[in-house]
Amino acid sequence: CDAAFPLSDHADYTDLVRYVELVQPRRVLTLHGFAAAFAADLRQRGVEAWALSEENQLELSLRTIVPTPGTKPPSEPLVPSLPSVPSQTTNPTPTPPPSEFAALATLGEQIAATTSKLKKTALLAAYLRSLTGEQVAIAARYLTGRAFAQADGRTLQVGWAVIKRALRGTAGLSEQELRAISRQYADAGRTAFEALLQRTTPQPFSLTEAAEFFGHLQSARGPVVKGELLQHRLATLTALEGSYVVRILTGDLRIGLKEGLVEEAIAEAFTADTAAVREAQMLTGDLGEVAALAARGALEEATLQLFRPIQVMLASPEPTAEAVWARIAALHAPSAWAEDQFDGIRAQIHIGGGRAEIFTRDLRHVTGQFADLVRVARTCSREVILDGEILASGAGRRLTFFDLQKRLGRKTEDDLFLGTSDIPVVFQAFDLLFLDGAPWLKRPLAERRLALESLALPPSLEIAPIHGVASAAAVEAAFQAARARGNEGLMVKDGASLYTPGRRGHAWLKYKRELATLDVVVVGAEQGHGKRSHVLSDYTFAVRDDTTGELLIIGKAYSGLTDVEIEELTDHFTATTVARHGRYREVRPEIVLEIAFDSIQPSPRHTSGLAMRFPRIKAIRRDKKPEQIDTLRYARSLAAGSKTQATAD
Repeated sequence: CDAAFPLSDHADYTDLVRYVELVQPRRVLTLHGFAAAFAADLRQRGVEAWALSEENQLELSLRTIVPTPGTKPPSEPLVPSLPSVPSQTTNPTPTPPPSEFAALATLGEQIAATTSKLKKTALLAAYLRSLTGEQVAIAARYLTGRAFAQADGRTLQVGWAVIKRALRGTAGLSEQELRAISRQYADAGRTAFEALLQRTTPQPFSLTEAAEFFGHLQSARGPVVKGELLQHRLATLTALEGSYVVRILTGDLRIGLKEGLVEEAIAEAFTADTAAVREAQMLTGDLGEVAALAARGALEEATLQLFRPIQVMLASPEPTAEAVWARIAALHAPSAWAEDQFDGIRAQIHIGGGRAEIFTRDLRHVTGQFADLVRVARTCSREVILDGEILASGAGRRLTFFDLQKRLGRKTEDDLFLGTSDIPVVFQAFDLLFLDGAPWLKRPLAERRLALESLALPPSLEIAPIHGVASAAAVEAAFQAARARGNEGLMVKDGASLYTPGRRGHAWLKYKRELATLDVVVVGAEQGHGKRSHVLSDYTFAVRDDTTGELLIIGKAYSGLTDVEIEELTDHFTATTVARHGRYREVRPEIVLEIAFDSIQPSPRHTSGLAMRFPRIKAIRRDKKPEQIDTLRYARSLAAGSKTQATAD
C-alpha cells in the first residue's frame, strides 16, 4: 500500500469517521473496538471496509482468482488477505440471519457519527420507514433510551451493580479488570462493549424478542434473578448489541439523539405534521404508540385517557412584576389571576371507578409514596384528572420542600422509621384536565376553573386560591403576599388560555426571585458523565466556620459554567488533587464560586448542617480568595430568612 494510518480504538466514533473522510483511503481494515459496525458504516458511505475480527470474517465474500495465461494478476486483491480465512472454501459456513437489534444498534452508531441534525433525522426516518407497525413502536421507544414508554408505570430496577455482575459473568472478567475498563471510558455502554468484545456467542435478536426480554427483566424479583437473566441475554449478543442493551438499561444512549429529533424523524418518515406528532406524544406519553399511529396515518386518534399521564403545561419565568404584566398586556387581556407558587412537587392525580393514581411532572408513577392521599382520593365520585402540587402539611401550616423530600425516596408508605402521619400531605389542585370521560384541554382556563370549583373534592384534595390582578403593582402586591404566606413566588395566568401539554408559552408566567447568593470554596471535584466524562464538572463546596475556621460542606453543583471554564477548572483541579476516591477528588481549597439557590434549610446531609435547594453556579469569583468566602453564620441567617421567606441583601 502507499501508506498506512493506524486509528486508535480509544478515539471517539465520530472522530474515526471524520479521519477516514479526511484521508479518503482505498480500503479500511478494522480490528477491534466497534469493528463490524464501523466497517459496515463505512461501506454504506462508499468506502471499502472490512472487519478483521474473527466473528466478522464470514461477512467477506471470498472467491479464488485464477489468472488467464499470459496475463498479469490484478494489482490488488478484490478482498483483503486474511490469515485465518482459507483462500477457497467449497462449503462455506452460512452467514447467520441478520439481527434486528443489531440493525438498531448500527443505526445508533451512524447517528452518533454525525453532528448534522438533518442527517440524524434522515437516517432515523429511513430506518423507521423500513419497519413494521409493531417494530416501529418498539424501536421508537428504544431510540429515546427507554425500555418502556414514558407514561408506562413500569421500571426495570436494574442498577449498575446488577449490570456489572452480568458483564463480569458473561465476559469472565475479574472485578479489577472490569473496573479498569469502566474508569477508562466512564460510560456504561462503551464499558459493556469493551467487556463483551469477542467474548460472546451471538445469535439473532429481534425487536420483539428485545421487548419480551425487557418485560421479563422488569417482572423478575430481586437483583440475583435479574442479573442471571441479563447475563444469559448478553452472552447471545454481539458486543455492539450488548452495549445498546446496557444503554437502554441505564436510560441514556449518548448518541446525540434527543426526543425532539425522534419526533421530527417520525414526521419525516410518515409524511406527518411535526406539530401533530408532538401533540400526540404529549397526550399519550408514548413515542412508540405515536410512531405506530403515524405509520398508519392515524395521529388524530391520540387522546387524553384516564390513568395515562400527560406532560404538564409549563410557565415562562419573568424577573419583575413589570415584565409579567407586559406579557399579559401583550395578550390583550384586561386582567389575569394570580396563584401562589407552592413549595412542593408538581403532580397530576387521576381518579375514577374507585381507583386513584398519582404521577409526577416527568410522568413517574408515585402512587405508592402517597398511599394516604390516594386512599382519600378514591372516595371521589367523579372521573377527573387534576393538575396541581403535592405539599407537606402539618400542625395547621405548610411545611417546606425539605420536609416533603423525606417521603420522596420511599416506594411505599411502609417505612420502619418514618410513618406517613409524621409528614402528612395535601394535593393543591389548580387545574382540571379531564372530567367524566371527556378531555378539557381545549377549553379556556376560566371554564376549567369554574368546573374545578364545582367539584365536591374529599379532604386532602384542596383547590388553590386565586387572586385577580390588573396591573404591575397588583402583581407585585400579590407576590409579596405569597412570600408572606411562606410560598416560593407567584404564578400569573391568562383566563383565556388553553392547556398545552409540555409547552412553555406566555399565557402562564412565573414570578420568583432568587435568594442572596453564597460565596463558597470548592473542596471536591468529580468526573462528569456523557459528554463531560473526560472533565471534572461536578463540584462540592464549603463555607467557613466562624469560630474554628474549618471548611464545612454545604452543597454540590454542576450547572452554570461554560465548557471553556470547565476545561480550565479541570486542569486546575487535576493539578491540585490531594486525594482520590474513585471518580471523586479532594482538591486544595483555592477556587471560589458564587452559588445561587432557591432556598436553604437545616439538614444533616452535609457537615455544615445545611442544604440548598437547586444550587447552581452563578460565577467563578476570581476576585476573591478562599479566606473571603461566606461564613456558616451567614448561611444560617439565610436559612432563617428562607423559613420566613425574607430576602437577604
